[in-house]
Amino acid sequence: MTETIPYEINGKEGEIEFRKYPSVVLATVDSDGNDSGFNLLFAYITGNNHMQQKISMTSPVITSRQIAMTAPVVSDAKSMSFVMPPGQRRDDIPDPLDSRLRITTLPPREVAIIRFKGYARLDEVESAEERLLEGLKKIAIEPVGAPFLMRYNPPWTPGFLRQNEVGIEIQR
Repeated sequence: MTETIPYEINGKEGEIEFRKYPSVVLATVDSDGNDSGFNLLFAYITGNNHMQQKISMTSPVITSRQIAMTAPVVSDAKSMSFVMPPGQRRDDIPDPLDSRLRITTLPPREVAIIRFKGYARLDEVESAEERLLEGLKKIAIEPVGAPFLMRYNPPWTPGFLRQNEVGIEIQR
């Protein structure tokens, strides 16, 4: 069974859940929008790294995408990230052999999420993003950055059993 990054629930408003996450290390690759980064990341955790070390798969797999925003910084890249096992620091993680991968550390942060089931088709993700952003606006909570998708299940899991979330960092 895949380990999930820990978090602390610190509130709920309708379908929106508020969570505090600890600092986490991510292996990230920019992709062309069709999940092509998955194979690069999977190769990395199965030993395609400087130490030829296998790294445990941890959920969720995090995907970002370009979203029209009025914020001063807008990224046009879509990325996919694997979360490294909980409790590991950047120094504990082997460097990738493939220069398209980067290892970064996210500081502790608070995230608002909405859960949904299914294959995380674009229309389902966009609907969850819209509900999340509208819900936060109604309760006057300021989002930070752009929404991202978190998927928790292996590709062979039937759609009705898949757990997904759309999240966004918040400041309150």
